[in-house]
Amino acid sequence: MASDIEWELYRAFLGVLREGSLSGSARALGVAQPTVGRHVAALEKALGLVLFTRSQTGLLPTEAAFALRPHAETMESTAAALERTASGLRGGAGSVAGTVRISVSEVVGVEVMPAIVADLVQRHPALKVELVLSNRVHDLLQREADIAVRMTAPRQEQLVARRIGAIELGLHAAPAYLARRGAPATLADLGNHALIGYDRPTPFVRQAAKALPGFTRDRFALRTDSDVAQLALIRAGAGIGVCQVPLAMCAPALVRVLPDAFAFRLDTWVTMHEDLRASPHCRIAFDALAAGLEDYIGGARSAP
Repeated sequence: MASDIEWELYRAFLGVLREGSLSGSARALGVAQPTVGRHVAALEKALGLVLFTRSQTGLLPTEAAFALRPHAETMESTAAALERTASGLRGGAGSVAGTVRISVSEVVGVEVMPAIVADLVQRHPALKVELVLSNRVHDLLQREADIAVRMTAPRQEQLVARRIGAIELGLHAAPAYLARRGAPATLADLGNHALIGYDRPTPFVRQAAKALPGFTRDRFALRTDSDVAQLALIRAGAGIGVCQVPLAMCAPALVRVLPDAFAFRLDTWVTMHEDLRASPHCRIAFDALAAGLEDYIGGARSAP
C-alpha cells in the first residue's frame, strides 16, 4: 500500500461518499467528472481496497469506505484548519486578518450571531467568518471549528473556555395566540392548549423535560427538532413553546406564560483550542463573541 497518498484523492473520495455519484461529487468540488473518477480509482489502487460498487441508484460505499470516512473527515478538518491559520499569518504580525470558523446552535446562529458578526467584520474588514449552524457539538480538538458556543462546560484540558452566564428558557406564546385561546393559569391548563415541541428526544431534551413533567412528545400538537422552526411557530401564533427569554424580548415580542412554574437555565460557554491563543484574528473573534453573548444575556436580566 502506498504511504504518500495525496489529499486530493481523499477529497474526491469524500465527495462521492456525500453526493453518491461521480457527477455530483464533481459539481460539489468544482472539478471535471473524469478527474473525480481517476482520483477515486487511484485511491483504491493505492489502498488495495474497493471503496464503491455501482448500482442503478449510483455508487454505493463498501464497508471499507465507511471505515475510512471518519479518518478522511479528520484530514479534511485539518486541511481546512491549516488554511484558516495560514490566512491569518498572511496578514502579518498583529494584523486582524484571516478566517475564523465559529460553531453555534441553529437558533443562536440565526437570531443572535448576525449582529455580533456584522459588528466584528465592520471593525475588522480583513477578517472572514465562517458560521457553522448545528446543534451537534463540533470537535475543537480536531479543528472542525476554531471557536464554539457550548451549553455545557468543556472538559478537555486543551481548550480555552470562558463562561458567559446562563440563558434562561421559558414557556412563551404570541399575543395573537393568547388573545384567541387565553393564557394558561396552571400547568394543568396546558392540556387545553396547542403545544410546540420536539420530535425526537435528545439528552438535553430529556434533562429539560424533568423541569416540566408532562411536557412530552405525545402532548405536542406541533413537533420539530429545529429550534429555529419552533421559534417561528411560536411567533406565528401556532401555540405555546419553549423559547430563550432574551429571544422572546426581540421583535416580534412574545409573552411568557407560567414563569413561576417553568424556568430552565442553559449554562453558556465560549471555547477554542489553546493553540489559537496567539492567533490575533481568533482572539479578537473569541472576545467579540463573548462580549456579544454577554450583552444578549444581560439584556434579559436588565429588562423590566
